[in-house]
Amino acid sequence: MKKILIATKNEGKAREFRAFFEPKGFKVETLNGLKEVPEIIENGQTFEENALIKAQSLTDVLQTVVVADDSGLMVDAIGGEPGIYSARYAGDHDDNANNKKLLDKLRDVPDEKRTATFHTSLVVTRIGKNPLVVNGDVKGKILKKIRGDDGFGYDPLFYLPELDKTFAELTPAEKNKVSHRGRAIKKLSEKFDDWWVKE
Repeated sequence: MKKILIATKNEGKAREFRAFFEPKGFKVETLNGLKEVPEIIENGQTFEENALIKAQSLTDVLQTVVVADDSGLMVDAIGGEPGIYSARYAGDHDDNANNKKLLDKLRDVPDEKRTATFHTSLVVTRIGKNPLVVNGDVKGKILKKIRGDDGFGYDPLFYLPELDKTFAELTPAEKNKVSHRGRAIKKLSEKFDDWWVKE
């Protein structure tokens, strides 16, 4: 069976990728299954650069197919923050601290100016092939307090007016349809088969 490594320890994220790759006959693994995770220095200036560094580094070391994404939230009223620093905005991968810092920064910002974009850059690497790169975006607003129990990261603050729900209030199926990662995976589905068979 073909193997593909999702460059994440986040099982929520891995679940979204499993739904895409398992029907294509791939055994999906994550960084949680590795005895030793190679050190990767994500020093890119954009989401795409960081996803590429992550994927290519793992492919080079482990000689396997790798999917890496770099995703984040860009809030217009604070100049696109937290951007590529989304996961470590207030420290290392602390969702509660990140959300609190964001709310503090937006304390005096009125509703109509709390617009934001969730972005995903997705990169697939394989030995001897040029990387496949796709992107996805979704626009919404940042609420003044968290809502919903599902999701992770900034999901409880990111509100979609058209659905009247935050990302943390969506079912997994709803989220896959509208999320930035869902949209990037849709673009991946349009390009992946051709990319996979091309020499």
